[in-house]
Amino acid sequence: QVQLVESGGGLVQAGDSLRLSCTASGRTLDSAPMAWFRQTPGMEREFSAAINWDGSSTFFADSVKGRFTISRDNAKNTVYLQMDSLKPEDTAVYFCAGAKTRYPGGGYYTPRSYPYWGQGTQVTVSS
Repeated sequence: QVQLVESGGGLVQAGDSLRLSCTASGRTLDSAPMAWFRQTPGMEREFSAAINWDGSSTFFADSVKGRFTISRDNAKNTVYLQMDSLKPEDTAVYFCAGAKTRYPGGGYYTPRSYPYWGQGTQVTVSS
């Protein structure tokens, strides 16, 4: 049983930075892609960023490209989301997600490619 635990959310002002962390336990995820999704009330879960199994490739939604960076430390079983130049529209609950196989069958951008999910961490950006 894999458990993902996010941390690092909080309340910041527009233009500030935050770094989210997601640590896996129960099974190592060093051979599987990891991703961050976000969700606001009444909306579908939205893709933000993903990283492939060895960290050599990263993927970003257009809305965060150039401002967010995703990285992983497989030795620590942890994935990070560095969020810079935050905007009020980045306000959401951010979820960490982990795939089961090295190459997700549904692609990196869809939630159904990730069977493992964290509980979410709130990020609020004030204007």
